[in-house]
Amino acid sequence: MADHKRAPVDVVLVGFGWTGAIMAKELTDAGLQVLALERGEDRDTNPDFSYPKVIDELTYGVQARLFQDLSRETLTIRHGLDDLALPYRQYGSFLPGNGVGGAGVHWNGMHWRVLPSELRLRSHIEERYGRGFIPPDMTIQDFGVSYDELEPFFDHFERVCGVSGRAGNLGGRIVEGGNPFEGARSGEFPLPPLAQMYSGALFAKAAAELGYHPFPTPAANASREYTNPYGAQLGKCSYCGFCERFGCYNFSKASPQTTILPVLRQRARFTLRTQAHVLRVNLDRQRQRAVGVTYVDALGREIEQPAELVILCAYQLHNVRLMLLSGIGTPYDPRSGQGVVGKNYSYQMMGSVDLFFDAGTRFNPFVGAGAAGYAIDDLNGDHFDHGPLGFIGGAYVAANQTGGRPIQQLALPPGTPTWGAEWKQALKACYGHTMSISTHGTVMSYRDTYLDLDPNYRDAFGQPLLRMTFDWKENEFRMTQHVTEKAAEIARVLAPAQVAVKIRKSGEHYDTRPYQTTHNVGGAIMGSDPHGSALNRYLQSWDVHNVFVMGAGAFPQNIGYNPTGLVGALAYWSAKAIREQYLRDPRPLVSA
Repeated sequence: MADHKRAPVDVVLVGFGWTGAIMAKELTDAGLQVLALERGEDRDTNPDFSYPKVIDELTYGVQARLFQDLSRETLTIRHGLDDLALPYRQYGSFLPGNGVGGAGVHWNGMHWRVLPSELRLRSHIEERYGRGFIPPDMTIQDFGVSYDELEPFFDHFERVCGVSGRAGNLGGRIVEGGNPFEGARSGEFPLPPLAQMYSGALFAKAAAELGYHPFPTPAANASREYTNPYGAQLGKCSYCGFCERFGCYNFSKASPQTTILPVLRQRARFTLRTQAHVLRVNLDRQRQRAVGVTYVDALGREIEQPAELVILCAYQLHNVRLMLLSGIGTPYDPRSGQGVVGKNYSYQMMGSVDLFFDAGTRFNPFVGAGAAGYAIDDLNGDHFDHGPLGFIGGAYVAANQTGGRPIQQLALPPGTPTWGAEWKQALKACYGHTMSISTHGTVMSYRDTYLDLDPNYRDAFGQPLLRMTFDWKENEFRMTQHVTEKAAEIARVLAPAQVAVKIRKSGEHYDTRPYQTTHNVGGAIMGSDPHGSALNRYLQSWDVHNVFVMGAGAFPQNIGYNPTGLVGALAYWSAKAIREQYLRDPRPLVSA
């Protein structure tokens, strides 16, 4: 029994990051009373990210100031169905955000769309290579929505964020200097590309010599002053090198705080309530309709919040956990293959090539931005013949210069001691003479990679932790081996003094200790069939029609790009369906 019951609202949003901000803007536009519940603290560019206090690598980069408190809530992780899962106690592999803005505060700003073929991946692979090309244990699916349907929402989100870049496909016309492999755009990027880094220029030259098609990385870091469609102003990026893990003091990196929140704070129909940890979505007796949520406030009281519409806008892992804790949808069982909630968890497969030059080649590592650099897409998606290679998927390859922070951004040759005089000598010799090329690869979904509730561990509120069952598969080893070897070929064109290739080898287990990406996807996947997906094409729960679930949990497998652009476009797509269809006639928007 809750300690208190609040007055009902039209809409309650659980979590306030990118998708929460988008939904709040769209639904207050529709005249609804919207309450956003954020379990972390309130944060805004000023004063929370003000200069110079936010430029503190120890506090934000190492001590994880902006991330979830793992001592109160974490998840458990195991490799296989018969393994014991253990808690994720120290940040390494991925970094879920906490507080207003969520991970939209501490991201780098890589703002990609999605390849049209990746939205219909299973259909595309079967059409080109045949059904037998997909391994029996691989559970990839189509998204249930097309690129053409999402294109207006990609375009709008890019304009909200003030994305810097160069189009490669304008209405089907290939434009030199952009990405020729991207889906057709209805318009150019709102801002020109960021200033070219020397490392990016070298990469672009070498890639072009080998016949690839380099282009500036699309960046939600403003290349010049900009006012977005909502009237929010962004400042020109100062290339300070503090994007990932940090809030932007310069109003240059797109975040909820810089692009949407200034508008929402002026609206009487919008309320943001922080330090509100949602425990569950409350359902009616028939368990077919949500009646609100229950949360714990800053004083430790359980509060019941009635609402007509519940939208889960928290991070992917938290949304899936809330569905499981609330009994929304059937939990997935990997042994039978039945159920949908928790199904198709996947991650990202990375590789890298470090290039060490002699003293004659000098970079300035202190100059950088989260998405400053050049990329190629020739090895992404299905832009090359996979038939002889025996794997599905690919990666974009990029040379991005994000900064030169002294603790976490030091690249040294293999075999260098990790401390002492020799370490110092190597650091002096390499700092300013090193660049890196990364490969950012897809990960397919599999029958035995999933999320469920852990039977052994609980959080500070006594609720079961989320359990992740995940390990690398042979398909991804083959993909990363192929793409990273191609990246190494580009590196060797530049003739550095030394090349160090970092690549996962077949049989290696997923390791949570080194950071990779915060691109966790799946678990609440969208699709066209309630027997194979938790959400319909509008991100509406098949089982509880007044619950919508945002975020990368909807991805049936992981794409080759960073997910934020697709997450935002899907949120706008869903908001349009809510405004124009659901509010007129509250019901399932797709027949089961």
